[in-house]
Amino acid sequence: MDKNLEDYSHKRFNILTGEWVLVSPHRSKRPWQGQNEAVNNEKRPSYDESCYLCATNTRISGDVNPDYKGTYVFTNDFAALQSDSPSFEVNDGLLQAQSETGICKVICFSPDHSKSLADMDVPGITEVVTTWQREYKEIGSKEAINYVQIFENKGAVMGCSNPHPHGQIWSQSSLPNEVFKKDNTQKAYFADKKSSLLGDYLSQELNGDRDRIIYENDAFVVLIPFWAVWPFEAMIAPKRHLNSILDMTEEEATLYAEAISVLTKAYDALFNTSFPYSSGIHQAPTDGQDNSHWHWHMSFYPPLLRSATVKKFMVGYEMFGTPQRDITAEGAAQRLRDLL
Repeated sequence: MDKNLEDYSHKRFNILTGEWVLVSPHRSKRPWQGQNEAVNNEKRPSYDESCYLCATNTRISGDVNPDYKGTYVFTNDFAALQSDSPSFEVNDGLLQAQSETGICKVICFSPDHSKSLADMDVPGITEVVTTWQREYKEIGSKEAINYVQIFENKGAVMGCSNPHPHGQIWSQSSLPNEVFKKDNTQKAYFADKKSSLLGDYLSQELNGDRDRIIYENDAFVVLIPFWAVWPFEAMIAPKRHLNSILDMTEEEATLYAEAISVLTKAYDALFNTSFPYSSGIHQAPTDGQDNSHWHWHMSFYPPLLRSATVKKFMVGYEMFGTPQRDITAEGAAQRLRDLL
């Protein structure tokens, strides 16, 4: 790589969204006198009688959780999208609105209140993966659902309202903004090159200097994208051109779980804390169209910057201009590689 990328401010292009990110590597040397917070590394019990998500407990809705032993899925008691919303539209000059319908679900990863994905073994994470596959297929098959967004918010700093390890699914009739952008860029590239945009990017990373690659197995690559915004942002992507998680073989599903395990464990080891993040899977829409241009991937957006108590804030220039980062993607990847 050009040595100038290590020392001087520059822009990097996100091939999936068509947007730029400002990188300022020299700023990582500045002293920190901003916010610091106390680290809460208190060990949670494997069962918490006050937790709405633990097995056999009663949720705020009054429903009682079964005595589940593996993953457990239920319709969100406070869903952001409603399946029974009436159809309506507002067109009042520059004021426009449209009704939106959908289905929201919660996925408890395991009955163990104390275990995040980083604490689970590969077979346990594989069960989570197969649950994602089942829900994506089942929800996506509904006529009114054109996109299924699988994601996890880990940690209170990421807005997680319950410490029991869990993820969510929000599905809806239209494509969310980020998915819409990625759909357009991948479709245009596929039409022009007759190949996968993300697949060609992965090939360049694997056959290049490999400075941004954290880990790989036979089926998956874990890396810091060249255009990463968050300090330790990472992506897990299949080496094969797969449109969705349904296209994985059983062996690939296990290798995907292994990749998640490796990355999340490295995250926890980085600052010796249960590492917060938002993660999400971007994959083919379920709109019945030809989505062969899609190459699915999972992204992790962690906020921690310098320690367990110092976060990256998206404020000021990031709010009014362009996303900006201080640590280079190459430097972040090296730090995580050193922990494997």
